[in-house]
Amino acid sequence: MQLRFIFIFFVYISLVSCKSGTVNLFKTASPHEQYKRKLETAGLDKTAMGSAWINASSASMQKALTIKIPYKETGYFDAGKIPAAAYQFSATKGQKLTISLEKTPAASALYLDLWYFADINNPKRIASADTLNNPIQHEIEDTGNYLIRLQPELLQSVEYTITITAGPSLAFPTTSKSKSIGSFWGDGRDNNARKHEGVDIFGPARSPVLASADGTITRVNENNLGGRVVWLRPKGKDYTLYYAHLDKQIAMEGQEIKLGDTLGLMGNTGNAKTTAPHLHFGIYTFGGAINPLPFIDPVTKTPATISAAISNLNKTLRTSSKSTFYSSTQKSGTIATLNSGTIINVNSATESLYKAELPDGTTGFIDSKSLVQTTKPLKKIRINMSQQKVFDQPDSLA
Repeated sequence: MQLRFIFIFFVYISLVSCKSGTVNLFKTASPHEQYKRKLETAGLDKTAMGSAWINASSASMQKALTIKIPYKETGYFDAGKIPAAAYQFSATKGQKLTISLEKTPAASALYLDLWYFADINNPKRIASADTLNNPIQHEIEDTGNYLIRLQPELLQSVEYTITITAGPSLAFPTTSKSKSIGSFWGDGRDNNARKHEGVDIFGPARSPVLASADGTITRVNENNLGGRVVWLRPKGKDYTLYYAHLDKQIAMEGQEIKLGDTLGLMGNTGNAKTTAPHLHFGIYTFGGAINPLPFIDPVTKTPATISAAISNLNKTLRTSSKSTFYSSTQKSGTIATLNSGTIINVNSATESLYKAELPDGTTGFIDSKSLVQTTKPLKKIRINMSQQKVFDQPDSLA
């Protein structure tokens, strides 16, 4: 029966793919949505496997586990199952997410989508990997909760490694090699009468201060706090960059600026006359000042090395002792406390953890050292010689 379904499945998909008008129909759809439409057009959404695939895609998002960026995972999807995986995480306005996906075999179809949860009941898909699985790069426009979903096509086995990092969306605004930030957002000012609405980047006097993005100079002026200042509105953005304490202003109001252009020279004008030369860098929206550090943070963290053995992927293991099953890689949420000997199937590995599945379908994270092979004895009992009866031939009553 399954072989017959597989034959029909591939025949239908081939026919649907060749129909005229398909390209227009799928023009704005993600690769995942295109594949789903092929199933529906072929009538395979009414079959057990087709409907299970569609249901798995939505169910995975509803029970997404929590991860923290940066993140790296190696996992395996088995063609004999109908799997999908989803993870939620927080991201901050100004960051740029980079999500890369490696697959084995490379030609296998594995769909990757990025979602934003402005409303928990109405997620918005904001990016998808293309059919070549080029990295997704996405600038975070709203601080909040995000989600990724991974799902292979039906009847395909694939091993994958996904890596997620968060870096700055703007270029660093000075030429200083040290990129020394000496004062951060929220630091007290004037005996804590006010809070610092930016970051202070220290460097040599009269060193160039640079445009962090293409845009337009909206204002060049002086004020008591910032001294000589320049305001830059990045192209297509809803915020303005504020450069203060300049020794000299070079950019002119109304000027179109390119990334890396010199806007002025670093100084200590305004209320910074008693401090070392530095750039006060701020970002303002219609709602006021926001923390600029995520936009220019020079430190992009890399994910930890995966130490859990990937040779156990898609294997059935069991717990060696009482173990905790977590909903987060940070071990901040407990799904269950598992008794010794609990059977568990390993889906993927991240750092020293496995993402695994219980017999009832519940997924979570567990310390890889808590699991052993099912061939290992549950318990060893040592019998003393005095407890054993030794016969020179089998007991006739046996």
